[in-house]
Amino acid sequence: MKMLIAGKEQNSSNDEVIYVVNPATQEVVDSVPAATYEDIQAALDFAQASKKSWSKVPTYERSNILIRFTELLNEHRREIATTVCFESGKTLDSCFNELDSCINVFRAYAEKIRSFTGEVVPRDSEERVTGDLIFNYTEPLGVVVSIVPYNYPIELFAHKVAPALVTGNVVLVKPATETPLGNLMMSKLLLEAGVHPGALQVITGHGSEIGNWLSESPKIDLISLTGSTRVGIEVAKKAADNLTHVLLELGGNDPFLIFEDADLDEAVQETLAGRASNAGQTCCGSKRFIVSNKIKEEYQNKLVEELKKIKVGNPLESDTYYGPVISERAAKGIEEQILLTIDQGGELLYGGKRFDKTFIEPTVITNVNKEMDVAKDMEIFGPVFPIIGFDTVEEAIEIANQSCYGLSSGVLTKSMDIAMKVANEIEAGTCVIGGSGNYRSAHMPFGGCKMTGIGREGVTVTLSEYTQVKNVALKGFGK
Repeated sequence: MKMLIAGKEQNSSNDEVIYVVNPATQEVVDSVPAATYEDIQAALDFAQASKKSWSKVPTYERSNILIRFTELLNEHRREIATTVCFESGKTLDSCFNELDSCINVFRAYAEKIRSFTGEVVPRDSEERVTGDLIFNYTEPLGVVVSIVPYNYPIELFAHKVAPALVTGNVVLVKPATETPLGNLMMSKLLLEAGVHPGALQVITGHGSEIGNWLSESPKIDLISLTGSTRVGIEVAKKAADNLTHVLLELGGNDPFLIFEDADLDEAVQETLAGRASNAGQTCCGSKRFIVSNKIKEEYQNKLVEELKKIKVGNPLESDTYYGPVISERAAKGIEEQILLTIDQGGELLYGGKRFDKTFIEPTVITNVNKEMDVAKDMEIFGPVFPIIGFDTVEEAIEIANQSCYGLSSGVLTKSMDIAMKVANEIEAGTCVIGGSGNYRSAHMPFGGCKMTGIGREGVTVTLSEYTQVKNVALKGFGK
């Protein structure tokens, strides 16, 4: 496939390409251009030239375009889902579910924008403005860069592109290097639905190069990134030179606290759903299992028995629970983290091996103590279940909060007093009572604290993030 620049499919200016590889089979699926600096500048210049015309499209028409896009997405759902399955290794069922979420997000923003209004300041709010009429409304920021990750390329495309377009911004999409094809297909459908060619462009290529060029550019008004904390910090530093707005959803090492009165069968099922789906490659997936010592042994035995039942393999087969991780490099990194945790004193109960280059066995490691890397700041982006015991509520919260991250969390207990104590004291953007922290609604302000990032994504908040307020004062209007 080719990039989308100025409404046209284009190769890179030097004709270099990047091959998209199916992580399940190691076969080449397609290729995309490796954008050059000159390609980036051409796209940004066209975006700058186009931003006024797109912002002048009436709000209701931008809303209608997003609705038309969801209809086209439904018509092409099998084609897109299959392509994303091939390029990402996600199960086909997961890709279909992600498409449904994408449709929901676009529709939600299309509806929300129609009631996204400004304010009127009371005429007598203070003596010096008495008799004046002050009101405000929002305007688009201008040029928005959406940097989409590989783990949920369909849904997170929606969370970034939908609010940007519907508020009148023009968007430059940078898909993950590993998963650009689905984003290109969706972008073509958006143009078909009526988005102006300059309002949506897609640049493909190496993230390390393109990220630097985009972060340093004075032609950009907002960068929205989902990715690692390391990359997020680099982007924020470079963007600061131009005071470019940043929205950053970064790393996490999310805790799931399971207390002694929890239903163990429910705890195990929530553990599986919170960690094993998508091969553990979920930002808000549970990554530390903090379990009461009174039930820890029974819990981990039940967990192992359930993990023995799940199928890891071909993502096209309906009974596959999860497929490969995104690349052999990623799989080797997970393998190294497993070995490190065992070297530090963890006991391997189940799994622990990499096979067929990119597949990781579901891995249970017990007797993890709070001093180990995995109990604090080492995020394992794979199907690994480190189990940490605790004796008191205070100790459980202390372990949960010792991480530098704070995205999501979960707590399982029959005591609402304990559940609310955890929710109130845990340092995370979300606390799910009654389940794992692997939870997201299109409307909730999703995001976290500490090193997890800056800002929130969700229908209730993101329109404000993508716009700026214009105040208008009519002096003496009310006298």
